[in-house]
Amino acid sequence: MGKIIFYEDKNFQGRSYECSSDCTDLLSYFSRCNSIRVESGPWMIYEHSNYRGYQYFLKRGEYPDCQHWMGFNDSIRSCRIIPQGTVSHQVKVYEREDFKGQLMEFSDDCTSVHDQFRYHDIHSCNVHDGHWIFFEEPNYKGRQYYLKPGEYRRYSDWGAINSRVGSLRRAMDNY
Repeated sequence: MGKIIFYEDKNFQGRSYECSSDCTDLLSYFSRCNSIRVESGPWMIYEHSNYRGYQYFLKRGEYPDCQHWMGFNDSIRSCRIIPQGTVSHQVKVYEREDFKGQLMEFSDDCTSVHDQFRYHDIHSCNVHDGHWIFFEEPNYKGRQYYLKPGEYRRYSDWGAINSRVGSLRRAMDNY
């Protein structure tokens, strides 16, 4: 079970709300979020309700302001805990939609998809094991996208606005 605490002000000040499960709409608990403390579990937090908008991966630790989670503003409206316990991780990525074109398989983190795959764009993927975070830029920077096990026939299926994937990481709490 996870535990995350949201604070309205920076440095863990102001009104707070403690959460231990997925929540599709946090607006009734706080109007803005400027700091977060993750006591257990890795989490994805989202800019909008129903797991939409910018996504941010948070592992156990303290985030005294939104810059520490690479946030663009103080709007956090939904969150979900990322299940743990998976020993193996495997994702297959494809250069084109519907699992067509060149294929590359990953079972570990990758700081530069282009260096490994020779492509900047991933149009579809199949997550066989584990949970993954795709980053728009190399070295785990830029927009983030959470992928749980399943098939993603096009990049919009994982919430991306374009097919650019610069790096990818297993969604684990022990980094």
